[in-house]
Amino acid sequence: MLEPGVLTLAATPIGNPLDASVRLLRALGEADLLAAEDTRRLHRLLRDLEVVTAARMISYHEHNEVERTGVLLEALAAGQRVLIVTDAGMPVVSDPGFHAVRAAADAGYRVSVIPGPSAVLTALAASGIAPDRFVFEGFPPRREGRRATALEPLAAEQRTLVFFESPRRTAATLATMAEAFGADRRAAVARELTKTHEEIVRGTLGELAAWAQQREVLGEIVIVVAGAAPVAARAEDLVEQVLARAAAGERLKDAAKELARRHPGVTASALYDLALTRRG
Repeated sequence: MLEPGVLTLAATPIGNPLDASVRLLRALGEADLLAAEDTRRLHRLLRDLEVVTAARMISYHEHNEVERTGVLLEALAAGQRVLIVTDAGMPVVSDPGFHAVRAAADAGYRVSVIPGPSAVLTALAASGIAPDRFVFEGFPPRREGRRATALEPLAAEQRTLVFFESPRRTAATLATMAEAFGADRRAAVARELTKTHEEIVRGTLGELAAWAQQREVLGEIVIVVAGAAPVAARAEDLVEQVLARAAAGERLKDAAKELARRHPGVTASALYDLALTRRG
């Protein structure tokens, strides 16, 4: 049940209305103020879910969320039950809501979340790419030069990378990723998740770039890219750390053993001998 004077964020279905939670249905019916990314889509969702609400509805999107946050705070101050929803998925995650959360928290109001569907986690689970450590990068820059510059530092990232992308830019983005990360890097493109025409295409970035170039890509897109393979350390890369630890008072042999223990493939004896040579 929604509480008066509490800002609540609610995840909405990313495609299939049947994914709506019982808590979401109740919250939509109980809210006094509904802030929606697109009120037309909200009306459609309410119709699909057969929910009747007496809530006042306002649009709350990337172009007005700063100014509209004041309206939400006024409603909270009046003890109203305020609910934020976006077109699909969780507010704040590449969607409006962050300004409201920070403003409400700074003003001393409690913030509550009704969890639910997530395009990020759905695509990650279906991708077949390691999910144990991942980072969400949102939408890459639209312009080709800026996109290449933004992706370049991620080439060595060992965690799985998850991106959102427009269908119109998917082919160009995959081509840029193939160049930045390597054409043989494993990836997956998730399209129209939870909808009738859901599709998960897996392969290398080179293969996926070619696939996207040969057809018109439609629907909401999530791109999942495998992390970079770890680079094995060499004794030459670690010797300065051994010498620094020794200079701080640690025995040279102990420092070499500890660093070798942390870096498989580097032996303590080789590291110790190299440190002795460097120290003279």
